Amino acid sequence: MSARYQVTGTTAVEISASIESGIRTAALPPGAALPPVRALAADLSVSPATVARAYQELRQRGLVATAGRHGTRVRPRPPVAARRSALRPPSAPGLRDLSAGEPDATLLPPLGPHLAALAAEAGPPISYSGAGVLPELAEAARARLAADGVPAGELTLTGGALDGIERLLGAHLRPGDAVAVEDPGWANLLDLVAALGLRPIGVPVDDEGPMVAGVAAALAAGARALIVTSRAQNPTGAAVSAARAAALRELLAGWPDLLLVEDDHAAELARVPLHPLAGATASWAFLRSASKPFGPDLRLAVLVGDETTVARVAGRARVGAGWVSTVLQRLLLGLWRDPAVAALVHRAAGSYDRRREALLAALAERGIAAHGRSGINVWLPVPDETRAVTALRDAGWSVAPGALYRIAAAPGLRITVSPLTDADITPLADALAGAALPPPERGFTA
Repeated sequence: MSARYQVTGTTAVEISASIESGIRTAALPPGAALPPVRALAADLSVSPATVARAYQELRQRGLVATAGRHGTRVRPRPPVAARRSALRPPSAPGLRDLSAGEPDATLLPPLGPHLAALAAEAGPPISYSGAGVLPELAEAARARLAADGVPAGELTLTGGALDGIERLLGAHLRPGDAVAVEDPGWANLLDLVAALGLRPIGVPVDDEGPMVAGVAAALAAGARALIVTSRAQNPTGAAVSAARAAALRELLAGWPDLLLVEDDHAAELARVPLHPLAGATASWAFLRSASKPFGPDLRLAVLVGDETTVARVAGRARVGAGWVSTVLQRLLLGLWRDPAVAALVHRAAGSYDRRREALLAALAERGIAAHGRSGINVWLPVPDETRAVTALRDAGWSVAPGALYRIAAAPGLRITVSPLTDADITPLADALAGAALPPPERGFTA
């Protein structure tokens, strides 16, 4: 724990509030260790049971995690809004940032002309009673999904993929339930599962997606939901192959009560074929976000699924946010209908493929095996994440440590290829090759 921060309180509520305040102000930064229960109880002159209740409440809210001998620590990205100064990343002049996981802004479609067209064509204001999914958007979405083999189902919209997953899990599960998630997997999803008080069960991933034996083990361990990334898996770039999809469908047929959630967040940017699992269980949902191909600020995802699942999501939205803005819906529809935008997205997908494949090839030439079948990220196994991240920072590169994405998977680094130029490939591959090597044997010293 930070030497500058002193936890206070005499009740479990006061102690948990004090720790949350430390997290919010960054006095307790991500990864900071909290005192052992008995040590803090002695410092505060309270019973160990009081401190244990405080830690339990923080764990249930996803602010801290307990890992055996490693004790209790602040989660890498706890679900509490920090002060703006605490959110600001440290300055690092000259450091190339390959850690963000964001698309290349120069390859995103310009929204200005479409916004102008919307303004020119604006009709009467939408009323509360008349809001909802625009029929023309639903029709276009169904056609695009059908072209990729996604079965017809009920349809609704959410404010992005993660918003859809949150609504799905909230509608089907309760705190303490187990969720099977990819390991390594999307950091935001792991944070969400923790914030909802759910129990993640990691499923190993290879280049073809979640491994069948791992899914079977998670189901046998009591997982009530399974979340699968269809393509461009974050952080590994995995994409579900036809053979893997067939094997998973065969397995899932024996678990009809499982909630199956598929996240096709890359959508048009993933140039590998889609092999959906949709419909393999009675309760299923398939999500396709607009953010990656069309811009992160376009907070909209199409969600299709069985009638009951979609009705629960739409019903929960109705008593909360209400609906996804029809302005965003019309904007996305205009982008879908514009051939120039389709050509730009196709060019962006090709650009990401070339950058990713060039880096993988350069690493292979240096005897380094990395992963990145699709999408904008490459996953590089390393023996020691801290040493590798430090070595790369010293060489002028910032990458994401794999600890953000792992439950029990081996260490690794996530490298986002979207900022790379052709001239970057060789020096980056040299730096990554050095970082991926095990530390030298020091031997005995006198």
